[in-house]
Amino acid sequence: MNRRRFLRNAAAAAAVAHFTPHHLCAQAAQQPLQATLSIDESETLATVPQDFIGLSYESAQLANPTFFAATNKALIALFRELSENGVLRLGGGTSEFTHFTSEAPAGPPPFDAVGPDTSKNVDKDTPVTPKSLRNLRAFLDAANWRCLYGLNAARGPIANSVEEAVYVQRILGSRLIAFQLGNEPDAWRKRYRPATWSYADYWKEWSAMRAAIVARIPQARFAGPDVSNKMAYVTGFAEDVKKTDDADVVLLTWHYYAMGPAGAKGITVDKLLSPDPKLARALQFAQQASRTAGIPFRMSEGNSCWNGGQPGVSDTLASALWAADVMLQFAAAGSAGINFHGGGNGYYTPIAGSLAAGFHRRPEFYGMELARHFVGATIEQSNLVCANDRVRAYASRKAGAQLILAINKTSQPVAMRTSMHRAAEQWLLSGPLIDATQGVTLSCSHATALHKSVLHVAPYSAVLIRE
Repeated sequence: MNRRRFLRNAAAAAAVAHFTPHHLCAQAAQQPLQATLSIDESETLATVPQDFIGLSYESAQLANPTFFAATNKALIALFRELSENGVLRLGGGTSEFTHFTSEAPAGPPPFDAVGPDTSKNVDKDTPVTPKSLRNLRAFLDAANWRCLYGLNAARGPIANSVEEAVYVQRILGSRLIAFQLGNEPDAWRKRYRPATWSYADYWKEWSAMRAAIVARIPQARFAGPDVSNKMAYVTGFAEDVKKTDDADVVLLTWHYYAMGPAGAKGITVDKLLSPDPKLARALQFAQQASRTAGIPFRMSEGNSCWNGGQPGVSDTLASALWAADVMLQFAAAGSAGINFHGGGNGYYTPIAGSLAAGFHRRPEFYGMELARHFVGATIEQSNLVCANDRVRAYASRKAGAQLILAINKTSQPVAMRTSMHRAAEQWLLSGPLIDATQGVTLSCSHATALHKSVLHVAPYSAVLIRE
């Protein structure tokens, strides 16, 4: 464990007593919800990859080459805190507005130190240069992260994107996982393409662009289809990859947002904390597509609420509990990883700030950091019995030790019966209120006995224990 992180968390742990934050003691006096977690150690679901954790930024951020650079040590430190082997995805709606140039653009960058968090405020081409790519490589080297790189496919010209790919491959080298050709092609209809636009049209264009890149870069690798929500594109893409035996396609990618758009009626904390049936269905489609193509799937972009996030929802303790839960849902389904979208001034960004003002952790960051403990672990089949479906639990084995994560997204305390008698290490994710934007903490303490094997979880908190 990182020493700096331990000292910070150990200091916060002084306020922890029996997993219950002091400010929630009055609430915890309520009659607790009863829950029982049964673990079948003989049946495993998936092993969480080392590069499971990731972040997604808009491609337009590259227009300022000082952002993703080795000199941005504060951001690098936060990346490494989240993962020692993470994945940075560059893409989003602004990837369709990037334009590669080998010449240094005249004048200042089109954005300040922090670029946009969506494509809503980008209506003209933004430059990508060899300098920004060299700085990106240095940033990735310093963070020990790799990159999924999105290319402009919707607006083109394709020849320019191919030239960009040549430079990206040459400069990023082993730090490049794959190219993605376009962003959310299932939403191009009546925007970049005619009303008759279909998956068949997309596959034809994708294949032509892939061939143009491979003609210049025989070793190129690809990921796709990077769709917004139409899982039929994912299953169709998997079937076509299988039929054409495209061994250079290494990853199936798609996006997931729990709600949206920001500003719409009903985008609330209550909705965010409620189970999302569409996620379970989408994961089933992704699993089937992965089996068809014989390649893993990854959520390459997503977050709590699309279009920049909802203030008072996407930047609160609720988002931290939601993030931890969603990450474990993806992990249990066998996903290769997740990339939470952020950057800019979005309310949903896990890391906020700028080069001038400095960077800081948003609540969602702590949810990601909690789920980080499952990296490298094998998730076990488990069954949680509880009257409230906002109580969640996950079990795994890591380095021979049992890990249990309990997430309580209700206003009542939970008494969860487990098979564990004693925790050698325990982590608590909590905050003053469910809609708190400040004061959210992830704290650590050690060597606690579980009375009668019952794990007590305070309202609106999450507890991770390791035997």
